[in-house]
Amino acid sequence: MGASKLQALWNHPAGPKTIHFWAPTFKWGLSIANVADFSKPPETLSYPLQIVSVLQWRPLLRIWSAVVACSGLIWSRYGMVITPRNWNLFSVNLAMAGTGMYQLSRKIQHDYHSKTEAEITNE
Repeated sequence: MGASKLQALWNHPAGPKTIHFWAPTFKWGLSIANVADFSKPPETLSYPLQIVSVLQWRPLLRIWSAVVACSGLIWSRYGMVITPRNWNLFSVNLAMAGTGMYQLSRKIQHDYHSKTEAEITNE
């Protein structure tokens, strides 16, 4: 029973013998990096139109949250419309969309809804 399921996975059109398996599998690293950045302060996150300075190249601190979220949603949809359906591609991009939207919400909340110490003392 287990051997036949393993063989079915191995011979699947989006199985480990194809790029359709390995590309999404390695893309999980981006989602893991996004989750790792949940503990970073929101001021280190960036909006999509901000350009990462070559002198201050810090890829894990400079998350392009909106781009991550949008590409995650677009490619999740693509994973469901192609034949055969690529569940690995769908799930990794759904995770990317979720983590990107969370990071973007943290950045927006920090930039527009947090009061500075000076504003609090003036009240």
